[in-house]
Amino acid sequence: MATRFEHAIEIAKIASETALRYFRRKTDVEFKSDESPVTQADRNIEYRIREILGERYPEDGIFGEEHGIERADSEHMWVIDPIDGTRSFIAGSPLFGFLLGHLSGGVPDIGIIGMPALGEIFAAEAGSGATMNGIPIKTSGQRQLNQSILYINEGGKIFAEHPGKFARLVHSGQTRRFAHDCYSHALVAAGFADVAVDFDLKPYDYLPISTVVQAAGGSISDWSGQPLSLKSNGTIIAAATPELHAQVLELLRD
Repeated sequence: MATRFEHAIEIAKIASETALRYFRRKTDVEFKSDESPVTQADRNIEYRIREILGERYPEDGIFGEEHGIERADSEHMWVIDPIDGTRSFIAGSPLFGFLLGHLSGGVPDIGIIGMPALGEIFAAEAGSGATMNGIPIKTSGQRQLNQSILYINEGGKIFAEHPGKFARLVHSGQTRRFAHDCYSHALVAAGFADVAVDFDLKPYDYLPISTVVQAAGGSISDWSGQPLSLKSNGTIIAAATPELHAQVLELLRD
């Protein structure tokens, strides 16, 4: 009998196939009350994943971006972001993702970062390491911020709300890239980048990536250094090593 982790990888493949049927094709876009876009692809992917999870694990909770929370008190909880980066998706960029996570007793223990247009699935189970398309991955081992490849996600939002922190970030690292969405964190887990700083995320955005980064040997927390949970504030530091993580924490300290 397949495990939850094996089912999670199967689900990521189904989500990828569904997303690609809509990608770079004409699709209607609506904007929610917070001005974030949503498409029929978002809704259909999440609906299908909920259907699959409901059939296999009818007592498990589900928290998805488009359709809210079911069975919130369950010991087992799945979190779903059907298209992480809908703005990228509607703009034709291949850097949108699919995120799926699982928590046991509120602790993340399964994480999936699917990149449908790139044909990549990053997967991790706590205590079992992380993979990309089945091949083991690990973080870079970088310990020095001044030698790091640093991704700054949601730079516009960080600049608007924390201009001092933004100014320090843009003068840090050896190489800096501005980005959005989940792929920066996957690159940290795979050892191609060293740090990803993120802002204004929801649990279905950060909980799946937290398991992947940690299982690959990295460190991840909010900007105060607290572990990530359903109640975290949406600020994220993902780093290749504890030493590097500590330097970024200090950089972002008020």
